[in-house]
Amino acid sequence: MRKAVFPGTFDPLTIGHVAIVRRGLHIFDEVVVAIGINSSKTPMFRLDQRIEWVKKVFAEEPRVSVDCYDGLTIEFCKKLNATAVLRGTRNVADFDYEKSIAQINRSMQPEIETVFLVCDPAHSAINSTWVRDIIKNGGNASQFLPPEIVF
Repeated sequence: MRKAVFPGTFDPLTIGHVAIVRRGLHIFDEVVVAIGINSSKTPMFRLDQRIEWVKKVFAEEPRVSVDCYDGLTIEFCKKLNATAVLRGTRNVADFDYEKSIAQINRSMQPEIETVFLVCDPAHSAINSTWVRDIIKNGGNASQFLPPEIVF
């Protein structure tokens, strides 16, 4: 079975994230949305809320699960017997950043591949930081969020 881990903070989960997971299901038998606990970041939304959002958005898709982890993503992949890390890239800067991580991960666990999916053009400007900023300032971010996430 080909299992991919899609890591991130998902603070919040956006329509761009959802699109990458759905496209990943064309390649992998299972995708685990892995919410990383990063001590250098202070999330806006509680971990339990982010887990619940993923469960709600993918409630009708049994091949998508959600988990959380701390530490190295590649070690979490190994623990889950995942064959790949799934990553979405919006632009060259994303790719350069992700490429460096992928190369280090490959040196640590060469049997686990990193698969990059280029985002849909309609999602290229969406990132969680900007969506959080819209929400913090009382704006309407609904066009960037799955319909299951309502504020």
